[in-house]
Amino acid sequence: MYAMQYEITLPAAHDMGLIRARVAARGHLLDDFPGLGIKAYLMRERGVGGSPVNQYAPFYLWNSPRAMNSFLWGSGFQGIVQDFGRPSVRHWTGVAYEEGRAASGPVRTAVRRRTPIAEDAELPALMAASVDDTARLAAADGAVLAATAVDPDRWQLVTFSLWDHDAPEAPGDLCQVLHLSQPGRASLAHGRQW
Repeated sequence: MYAMQYEITLPAAHDMGLIRARVAARGHLLDDFPGLGIKAYLMRERGVGGSPVNQYAPFYLWNSPRAMNSFLWGSGFQGIVQDFGRPSVRHWTGVAYEEGRAASGPVRTAVRRRTPIAEDAELPALMAASVDDTARLAAADGAVLAATAVDPDRWQLVTFSLWDHDAPEAPGDLCQVLHLSQPGRASLAHGRQW
């Protein structure tokens, strides 16, 4: 599993209805993209859910780097580049993935938490604890799924979860989910990723 996200921060006065309309018109285009586990079309709106910014920030879980590359180097990512310029694309290698207790339910919100990894952290113990934390998060009421991945360049963990309600009790940035493409969700490997 590979996680990927880019963030497009928009002006405070930006009409976020334009982002909603964009996703309504184009979101379905990745509903059958080969190798894509999920794409959550995320939006943060200034003043909503504690967000200090307006932001469009899709989050992806890929089944393979080849599929991720196919999106980035093919025509899929080009629409973002044409409309917003070329954003930085963060990506992380998988640590753990779990389906949640509400896996078959609707998806309303997402929570993304980035955690720096201390220089003196014992990596095997930290990664094992992250696997356990991902399972605990997925077991919470209303959790649709949870995933954790690591960026070994910046030494940062990212924990991502989807929820069936608007106010999950999970630390991190709260996002609205405008659409969920999930053509390969069933193929995402569960549990520990090594």
